[in-house]
Amino acid sequence: MLFGRNKKNPIKIADKKVTEWKTSVCGYCSTGCSIEVGVNADGVPVSSRGAAGADVNRGKLCIKGIFEHELFKSAGRGTEPLMRNNRHQDYQTVGWDTALDRMGDEIKRIQAQHGRDAFAIVSTGQIMTEEFYTLGKLSRGVIGTNNYDGNTTLCMASAVSGYKRSFGSDGPPGCYDDFAHTDCLLAFGSNLPEQHPVIYWRLKEEMEKRKFPLIVVDPRVTMFAQFADMHLPITPGTDVVLLNALAHVILDEGLQDEDYLFKNTTRPNDFEKVLEDYDPVTASKICGIDEDTIRNVARLYANADAAMSIWTMGINQSTHGSDGVVGINNLNLITGNVGMPGGGGLSITGQCNAMGTREWSSCSGLPGYRILENPEHRKEIADFWGIEEDFFPQKRGLTQTDIFPAIETGQIKGLWLIATNPMTSMPNTARIRKTLENLDFLVVQDAYKDVETTQYAHMYLPAALWSEKEGCLTNTERRVNYISKLTDPPGIAKPDHEIFSELATRFENGKKIKFPDNTSDIFDEMRELSKGRLLDISGMSHEKVKNAYGLQWPMREDADKGDQRLYSDGKFQHTDGKAKLINLPFFDNNEQPDEEFPFWLNTGRVVEHFHTRTRTGKIGNLNKFSPTPYMEMNPDVAQEMGITQQSYVRLVSRRGDAVILAQLTSRVPRNMVFIPFHFHDCVNRLTLGLLDPHSRQPAFKQSGVRIEPIDQKTAARLNAESRDF
Repeated sequence: MLFGRNKKNPIKIADKKVTEWKTSVCGYCSTGCSIEVGVNADGVPVSSRGAAGADVNRGKLCIKGIFEHELFKSAGRGTEPLMRNNRHQDYQTVGWDTALDRMGDEIKRIQAQHGRDAFAIVSTGQIMTEEFYTLGKLSRGVIGTNNYDGNTTLCMASAVSGYKRSFGSDGPPGCYDDFAHTDCLLAFGSNLPEQHPVIYWRLKEEMEKRKFPLIVVDPRVTMFAQFADMHLPITPGTDVVLLNALAHVILDEGLQDEDYLFKNTTRPNDFEKVLEDYDPVTASKICGIDEDTIRNVARLYANADAAMSIWTMGINQSTHGSDGVVGINNLNLITGNVGMPGGGGLSITGQCNAMGTREWSSCSGLPGYRILENPEHRKEIADFWGIEEDFFPQKRGLTQTDIFPAIETGQIKGLWLIATNPMTSMPNTARIRKTLENLDFLVVQDAYKDVETTQYAHMYLPAALWSEKEGCLTNTERRVNYISKLTDPPGIAKPDHEIFSELATRFENGKKIKFPDNTSDIFDEMRELSKGRLLDISGMSHEKVKNAYGLQWPMREDADKGDQRLYSDGKFQHTDGKAKLINLPFFDNNEQPDEEFPFWLNTGRVVEHFHTRTRTGKIGNLNKFSPTPYMEMNPDVAQEMGITQQSYVRLVSRRGDAVILAQLTSRVPRNMVFIPFHFHDCVNRLTLGLLDPHSRQPAFKQSGVRIEPIDQKTAARLNAESRDF
């Protein structure tokens, strides 16, 4: 019997019975995609699609955004506050007043006994900007601890530090539209197709219209590297050497934009002399890129009418992360590629609102890119909030990566974690576990009560998720986007800003400082504080942002739209108005592979998951693609070691070990393995996490490991044990 195509059942798309489409913005990565969420007659979200009228994504979504509406029915949500006296007791359900009364009392007790900074706060990059501003008010102006930071220290701190060192302020200079104007794109440690698929789609669309060279610098043959014109498989941790070598060639061959340098930069007298040590021959022996390729890339970049650089964690998560960002800035400054269409640097941010916390949370200073070290800034904010100026510290306190060691040594007795999960995200998991056990009082505030850190907490506060509230996020290109409320949070869970405002009433300064009830009024405060500053949003409102599918800052009063790029006028935020070229001598303090641990351990993302899988691990259409940890390993080395495809191995570092599935692929070289960082029971049991001296960001990607074959039955048992904390 013949079966023709007409005999087959056609593919049918299920009718979700959508009665209305409501607009929001994706709450995963920093791309800032506008989403239309379909609700049925009962008001239940049942479908998601890209908003065609939005400039960022133009109707496109990645797999995470397509299924984002399923978050509202995902398992493990917290619905009521939970409390216990110690970790050996079971949690008891309590009301909000009981929970916040106790929390306020515990904070005041710890501060009275051990000092104001003995209570620490670690926030996130995934709540709304208005909530970050409110948390900053609470932390800086009410509770008064100086040990307050965000988990963006783990992903973007080096970009922030590098921008400040070069330009005098944080703030990515470029935008997505630069892809339409650039003549050369250099990507460092970025795997756009998997990390930020819609940004990659924007880039690919422009490359199809107008061919220009794409050069990807990455030790692994990522999907992005496979699509590139040139792939530079750099030795891990040596980006600064390559960047110095590129600058060396440009200056040595007279390819620099001397006029731009004279007008817009200051440089050390020995800048060229320091670069003499990084000639292509010398540099090639360190960074692993041959001398001719270094010269070729330098010439391509310098001779392009407009050239731009992008990067993600491959640069940032290094002991030389801040220097790597400065090296990229140096490269753009000496070629005059700053603030022009198609020219400049664009750090591709990790979390949906990592920019919002950098701008308004007061983690590293005070709202609106103000700094604690500036007495005028302290007075300005103190007067605006209605408190005494001397309540503020005169310099920044500990970053997240320094807060945990301070818990170990007893300097910090209490900790409040907000939408962050250090049991998965911090390096050296075993150490973090013991650190959390040292705390007198730990509060976990999260949309999900089953995050790993709740096991060590004394209190859990249930928070609203994504579009269960409304407010703004800022994306990678400084575009302020609006999140609409689509449904109520479960049980009596609250939006984060309401939790912050209600806790503030338990403190003396909380009675002096005004905490608006709604995010629109909070945004108006932010607008007022932004006037005349680099991140001016005084021309925005919630309504304008929503109607425009996002607006870029700076957008000043009475402006129709924001500026696409920063520093187009050549004026920078240093006191002399100029950017700084900075010497970057390289000191190799990475953990190197050796005889005992002969493989580099590299980490990164996969497209179907987001960070610690708190959300994506609960969405079946996402988790089915990567339900279990795995390790990419070179097949030639695997054959030599007797390791077969999809067998389990033990991976061992100086910190710990993990049992993991081997996936054999030529994407990694013989001396490297790669593991997605999303799995709590795996990769960060191994990582070292040495810190960058400027940004205090950990080096997640430069560690030494060894591979040990293991009996498969033993592997199954150990896997089960590793999940039983």
